[in-house]
Amino acid sequence: MENTSWMANHSGRPDFDLMGLFSQFKYPALLCVIIFVVFLMSLSGNIILILVIYCDAHLHNPMYFFIMQLSLMDVMYISVTVPKMLMNQVLGVNKISAPECGMQMFLYLTLGGSEFFLLAAMAYDRYVAICHPLRYPILMNHRVCLLLVSSSWFLGSLDGFILTPITMTFPFCRSREIHHFFCEVPAVMKLSCSDTSLYETLMYLCCVLMLIIPVTVISGSYSFILFTIHRMNSAEGQKKAFAICSSHMTVVILFCGASVYTYMLPTSYHTPVKDMIVSVFYTILTPVLNPLIYSLRNKDVTRALKKMLNVGTVFQETIR
Repeated sequence: MENTSWMANHSGRPDFDLMGLFSQFKYPALLCVIIFVVFLMSLSGNIILILVIYCDAHLHNPMYFFIMQLSLMDVMYISVTVPKMLMNQVLGVNKISAPECGMQMFLYLTLGGSEFFLLAAMAYDRYVAICHPLRYPILMNHRVCLLLVSSSWFLGSLDGFILTPITMTFPFCRSREIHHFFCEVPAVMKLSCSDTSLYETLMYLCCVLMLIIPVTVISGSYSFILFTIHRMNSAEGQKKAFAICSSHMTVVILFCGASVYTYMLPTSYHTPVKDMIVSVFYTILTPVLNPLIYSLRNKDVTRALKKMLNVGTVFQETIR
């Protein structure tokens, strides 16, 4: 029986087999094309949103600074898993080395955790803007925004630094077939031949802490926001505030709901197929939905995008 850990993988079998998404479908080539198109949509949508916010001076405020950071995280997040999955399918292989697996695990844990805290910072920003508009320039100055964003990245990286080394140093003496399309912690842990119950409890507590802080900030912020919106006399003000907040809440529900299922529900609720479907939801679909939610429903962003496109058209005509 093979008994190797991450540090000993180079002397044993260094690779894991990703028995993932495409093996579950009758037409894997069609699915590969669909995922590739979604991947390109996510990259282009988020990059365009970043460029629009960066180039338009009217969008240089805290709300759009946070949205730009969210788009940056989404670009990195979808790039951690999808290119490797598509490349394996195109080349007809399903291998991933132990170092690659560990790096993939660290990055998606860091980016996922960072996004939770960033969503909390965005909720707090909307709370200050709607409930304390006169004090908004002071409470959400540039220094505070940088502190909130850097704290989000730091707290998210703690998740990766804690869970990745422990997961990858467990001995793997069972089949090295990961029934997933990337190295997600629960899927990798199923390959271990040692007792992982204590670690699973630690992981559960870690995920609870990673979720309870952002969820508390988000729910508290939006409770105050809803109360303030209810007291508004302006119907236009109510409509604008509700539109902004509902967009944010849509992202929060999609992202947090999938993460709660993956890391907090008992194993009896999980099957490999269900786990992969839920993972597709928050690793592939959420990054492509975010730019649509924040651009199509936002008049300032659409106006800036049209302005940028018009400038590009004029520039091309000038060259001709």
